[in-house]
Amino acid sequence: MAHCNENFLNLQGAYLFAKVKEKQEAYKAIHKDANIISLGIGDVTQPLAPVVIEAMTKAVKEMGQVETFHGYGPEEGYAFLREAIAKNDFQARGCAISPDEIFVSDGAKCDIGNIQEIFGLHDTVAVTDPVYPVYVDSQVMAGRSGRFVDGAFQKLEYLPCYEECGFKANLPVHDPLIIYLCSPNNPTGVALNRKDLTTWVKYAKQTGSIILFDAAYEAFITENDIPHSIYEIDGAKEVAMEFRSYSKTAGFTGVRCGYVVIPKELQLETEKGEKVSARELWYRRQCTKFNGCSYIVQRGAEAVYSEIGKKQIQDILEIYKENARIILEAVESVNLPAFGGKNSPYIWMAVPKGMSSWEFFDFLLENAEVICTPGSGFGPCGEGFVRLTSFNTPENTKIAVERLKKAIAGLER
Repeated sequence: MAHCNENFLNLQGAYLFAKVKEKQEAYKAIHKDANIISLGIGDVTQPLAPVVIEAMTKAVKEMGQVETFHGYGPEEGYAFLREAIAKNDFQARGCAISPDEIFVSDGAKCDIGNIQEIFGLHDTVAVTDPVYPVYVDSQVMAGRSGRFVDGAFQKLEYLPCYEECGFKANLPVHDPLIIYLCSPNNPTGVALNRKDLTTWVKYAKQTGSIILFDAAYEAFITENDIPHSIYEIDGAKEVAMEFRSYSKTAGFTGVRCGYVVIPKELQLETEKGEKVSARELWYRRQCTKFNGCSYIVQRGAEAVYSEIGKKQIQDILEIYKENARIILEAVESVNLPAFGGKNSPYIWMAVPKGMSSWEFFDFLLENAEVICTPGSGFGPCGEGFVRLTSFNTPENTKIAVERLKKAIAGLER
């Protein structure tokens, strides 16, 4: 009999969002007429922008003609999209990123989970707490985490983020070689400013560590001192990879497209101390395990960068930003501490005293028919908070916050 990868047995329970959905479905099975509104899982509700639909429709027609049919594409993505990315997402912000440092994929989640394959199994890993679960679970699957003891994995270095520090982590103590950073942060909604990121880049250069920078929510940044890319910081190309997604930026959650940037300057080391290109390792990995993102999808992503595309995408983003404002205002009106919502689609809300995160989840579901995401599912420091998302429709968001306020007011009575 074949043997299983026993690292999987170290995974803790069900995947967080699967558990949320399971509880939601169980409630609906009992309450057939329930009108549940989800502010939990961060799935978008607005349709694709017209310019994207037009570009993808044209690409579909091309696939129906011998002269314009496309089979296997480049594993790193078509040049037309990588050139648009380099010009608009980076060079326009003064970041010297070239198309051949960009690798298009079927989503940032896949890249974040797969990137660990190019690192040594003995490299130590640091994650913030609370944290997006994929960062941790992918390391558990790979065998870097050690066993789960007293609420934490033994070999991971957790960087606690407390309310008193604005949910920003201090620098690591044990000099890990791989550091996951997310800004604007999922789940807390907190964004790192220029000073914060400069400190992290300097630290990485001093210690030889690599920063895996998740910028999936950069399109929601509104304040000037919050970098959209880590490459806005001097020296970052030597120590950082950056992950981006069209899921929230352009509503591609069901279409699937994202990319990772791996600069030519970024190098890893062999056991013998020899330097190797991280970019070349990832390219080799992709050529072996990935046949490229769909041509049709990449044409849709390219359309996002046209002048009309930028306007249409911004119009959609404004809907979610307004939803975030409404949610944040509602939480503040019931006198509960909240973070995020200004540079992020997420609002990190403290639960009423005397309740745990999952208890408040159950309370909201039963008393308001509103779904949130329990903070404890993101790590020990997430206990006492829940995450609310702004990705529902404006109509449902307004109804949900009124229900939330009414339910919490009932607690006080």
